[in-house]
Amino acid sequence: MSSSVPRISVVIPAWNEEAYLPRLLDSVDAARARFPGGSEQIEVVVADNASTDRTAEIAAARGCRVVRVEKRVIAAARNGGAAAARGAIIAFVDADSTIHPDTFDAIERAMAGRRFAGGATGVHMERVTPGVAAAFAMMIWLVWATGMDTGVVFCRRADFEALGGYDESRLFGEDVKFLWRLRRLGKGRGERLVRLRGVKAVTSVRKWESHGDWYYVLMLLRAPVLPLLSRGYVERMVRRIWYEGRGPRNPPSASLP
Repeated sequence: MSSSVPRISVVIPAWNEEAYLPRLLDSVDAARARFPGGSEQIEVVVADNASTDRTAEIAAARGCRVVRVEKRVIAAARNGGAAAARGAIIAFVDADSTIHPDTFDAIERAMAGRRFAGGATGVHMERVTPGVAAAFAMMIWLVWATGMDTGVVFCRRADFEALGGYDESRLFGEDVKFLWRLRRLGKGRGERLVRLRGVKAVTSVRKWESHGDWYYVLMLLRAPVLPLLSRGYVERMVRRIWYEGRGPRNPPSASLP
């Protein structure tokens, strides 16, 4: 990476992502090449979350800043990557995604003024089945109601630090909690969250491929009773879904958006 201070740092939390990471980095390189400020203004930080495969080696060979994070919690990986980031704006994207070529340009335009505290690009699913579509339909109301979304999530580094980053006590849902807090912080300054148009990321459906096309629907239906279940049961379920399953080791080839 360049020694100059970058404008945007993209943080990629990654655990055993040697199969998916190259595809994401190809899309990041394409977006960096189209950034009007120059590719050196985009820093790429891979937060290697105690991987046992070639994730760190691949990231280093591609010129990424690699940070080792031993705590096997996604929030810790995000925070570890952000701690090493140097950009004024920090963007987060999952390793099994690809991003749109105009992503960084769109983020820069959105954050140039003080209308927005941060936001997200939104996502397209890599493959749509009835189960995937049903889960998406069950969650989209939250996006419409709050303006929060997923895909590439971004904010100012100063605001990230002011909020203390992601909550590492949470095994999942840390991204939703962070955006709620960012939304509240921005509201106090007359800012809001933005859902960027035309630059959606593409995300894999490997969790559906690992656990079944209807697993997310069933999980959402069970969500209201989760507080009644034992902490140990919920933690085992969460770790099985978010921390152990990986789906196909060879991702389908995909053209860039």
